[in-house]
Amino acid sequence: MAQFRLQGSKVLAVSLTGDNVKAKNGSMVAYDGRMAFKKMSGGGEGIRGMVTRRLTGEQMTVMEVKGHGTCFFADRASEINLVHLQNDTLYVESSNVLCADGTLRTGTSFTGLRGASQGNGLFTTTIEGTGQAAIMSDGPAVVLRVSPQYPLTVDPGAYIAHQGNVSQSFQSGVNFRTFMGEGSGESFQIRFEGDGLVYVQPSERNTVGGEV
Repeated sequence: MAQFRLQGSKVLAVSLTGDNVKAKNGSMVAYDGRMAFKKMSGGGEGIRGMVTRRLTGEQMTVMEVKGHGTCFFADRASEINLVHLQNDTLYVESSNVLCADGTLRTGTSFTGLRGASQGNGLFTTTIEGTGQAAIMSDGPAVVLRVSPQYPLTVDPGAYIAHQGNVSQSFQSGVNFRTFMGEGSGESFQIRFEGDGLVYVQPSERNTVGGEV
């Protein structure tokens, strides 16, 4: 299995010994040893995945990297966060995926109105199995715990990913910026309940539903 490690907070080093990883297309910045690169269709899910992603509007272009040596990945100086999966599923926005172990399966999952509020369709990317994945954030990501006693409400523009036995629902009518005395901003939130982790970033992507 590939070995992931961070070089600082914005470069990912992946050591390969004949195995492979799936990475965001164009994110390789350097490598040593012998590597082969292959562009994959449908987010690494083949023709069926390509059709699914076109229908759902979830965009993800990846490449397979295979060989012996170390490959370095980065993307627009984004912060990189390592996620360890143990027979688990990570739900993550496709634009925040940097790299995943080749043993992990990728796909798409229906997310309901949360996706619509972000203008990213009604689906999000799933990464499942046992292995490591690297996700990106605009600024250092914060990992928040969700428990049965303490549900979590998140601004959809700051949401990156979540994992665990967590359910999510879409809420409207509450505006975070209203509490701060500002007149515009998000009026949609995502409520997470159950037991798991939610990853958020300290800056917000633009969302279609922000001014509704």
